[in-house]
Amino acid sequence: MRWNIPNILTLLRIVLIPVFILAFYLPYSWAPPLATILFILAALTDWLDGYLARRLDQMSAFGAFLDPVADKLMVVSALVLLAADPQVRTSVINVRLFTVVVIIIIGREITVSALREWMAELGRRARVAVSVIGKLKTISQMMAIPFMIYDKPLWGIPVFQIGEDLLYMAAALTLWSMVVYLKAAWPSLMRGSGER
Repeated sequence: MRWNIPNILTLLRIVLIPVFILAFYLPYSWAPPLATILFILAALTDWLDGYLARRLDQMSAFGAFLDPVADKLMVVSALVLLAADPQVRTSVINVRLFTVVVIIIIGREITVSALREWMAELGRRARVAVSVIGKLKTISQMMAIPFMIYDKPLWGIPVFQIGEDLLYMAAALTLWSMVVYLKAAWPSLMRGSGER
């Protein structure tokens, strides 16, 4: 592994996960703002490490592998914490819908990650490269989660409700992007079906 700034930022994002979880569970009034700041910091390092890797020409195989893993670990950790939190469960419009949305988002991440790995083995990784819809999904997730973690109204703005609405939008984009990726990989999937 090359110790460069992008890789250090990616590792920092992974190190922030247990700190974020601890902040989420602290029984203090300042804990939700702290957890929100930690999540936003992780989201910013996600953008920054990619930007610096390209700008400084410091792209590496290690970074290409670890960057999406770090993103998914942080997002999945936050979603599981939100879905399991009794206070969040009393705040959402429909607990069952919220739980299903969390399962959809996590399930999509697992499915697309496995699909990309399989396509890479076939030498066709580019067919399932990140799409515009996938980027929009990530942006809506990264905006939704901090709003829901912060929870309390801010200057009269219903922050939690905005976060919940954004998360439902992210779920719709999640399904859409998964369909796009599966459609791109479908010929390869069907070609391989007769080999087993």
